[in-house]
Amino acid sequence: MSADTIVDIADAIIVIGPGPSKKMLSALLSTILLSSIVLGLAMNTNSDMGNASIEEQSEQNQWRSFSVVSPIDTGINVYHDHFRNNETLPAWLGQQLGVTITCNLTFEGSYQERVDADRAGCWDLIGSDDVVYFEGTRIFGQSPDWTEGEGTPILDDPNDGHGSAVTGAVVDANPNVIIFFVEGFSTEAVLAAANQPLVDVITTSFGAPGSLPVPGIELGTKEAVVSQMKLHAGAADNSPSPAVQDATAGPPWSIGIAGYAEEGDDQKEIMSGSYPDISADWTQVLPNHQDIDGYHETSGTSFATPRTAGIISFVLEELRDQYSDDGSGASPSNRSGYLVNGTDVEGNPVQIKNSDVREAINLSAWYPDLDWDPTSGTMPVSPIAPCTQTGWGLVNLSNIEPIIKHLNGSEEMPSRASDVVLCMQLNQQAREAYWGAYPSIQNLTIAPRTTAGDEGATTRD
Repeated sequence: MSADTIVDIADAIIVIGPGPSKKMLSALLSTILLSSIVLGLAMNTNSDMGNASIEEQSEQNQWRSFSVVSPIDTGINVYHDHFRNNETLPAWLGQQLGVTITCNLTFEGSYQERVDADRAGCWDLIGSDDVVYFEGTRIFGQSPDWTEGEGTPILDDPNDGHGSAVTGAVVDANPNVIIFFVEGFSTEAVLAAANQPLVDVITTSFGAPGSLPVPGIELGTKEAVVSQMKLHAGAADNSPSPAVQDATAGPPWSIGIAGYAEEGDDQKEIMSGSYPDISADWTQVLPNHQDIDGYHETSGTSFATPRTAGIISFVLEELRDQYSDDGSGASPSNRSGYLVNGTDVEGNPVQIKNSDVREAINLSAWYPDLDWDPTSGTMPVSPIAPCTQTGWGLVNLSNIEPIIKHLNGSEEMPSRASDVVLCMQLNQQAREAYWGAYPSIQNLTIAPRTTAGDEGATTRD
């Protein structure tokens, strides 16, 4: 491994470290002439390319700050009200995401009636290379693993629904998020998201049962984080197995996420991976996959993980809003590897990369009080080495404000206790050594993984 590669990985991984306001866009034009020019531009935005609600916008007419999350999973119910979107998306967004097909969805009738109505004009047209925008929603989608005869691409599996719930958890944490959904469980599926310049966060909720030490999607997530400078949230297993060797949650470039029982107990879920980076909300109420407005309660690291991805997305969107950053992603060529790449009110550059965000998440995480309910199905977080259970600690919506304030410099968070830091240093070293990333002990030789795949992968619900 070259020295340059080691530096890149070190930048992408945080080992140890320490009210936003929305932009108000002026609608007042200075002269009648300027008003007529802008009106003329707006009237010319209704293109004949079939992108009905992805309308053309002039470069001067800037859109809002935004963030893109890519769930990789079974498929998604694009007809559910949870994913509807009333705002008009700019044409350049679809163009930069590489849209090849726009589906003008039917929004009347039952779920099956809508699917049937759109069969010829949408679902039967989609191939594995297509990037699809679903008009009237916040969803762009791709199905790189799909082959002819394997069901309907992108649309959630009739016998599953995992992907719809996963995406619902993202939207719950950031209602303004743009979704780039990828159907699949392979390295190729991860790379489809990794190679999208606008994607900020990739979230995956599948892996080998019991966190068996077998190859998985680690090469894809490494490309996404180390080379493309994104963030990856990976679900630990729904068992007490350590997360270190888990191909989804274990690599040091990934944010490994276990679960905890929120709402009054805030303790560690027994059936949840140990020694992760953080722990997040285990039980949520999420959208159904074969109706248009139903919900169900479900639990697992599968949903704790995308909720965290949504939290990160919310943070990035707010910081971009504060610093006049109208882009997304961290493209090394277009954004120099920065997830936030804007300026403050005095015109000074403000640049935040993935390691800065990870540091802020780690600093914001917290350990609960020892008010444990023995009937709750949880185990108390030990006052001794709690990091071996929950990593840096718990993360939920309450972490958003301190993370933003830390990253914008208005209120920096204090360093974590020395015992927590030491515990997580050991965690990081174990992960680096196991995955051959960049050993903390420089003379330790570890052969890097050379294969990856989805063998034995299961969703973690």
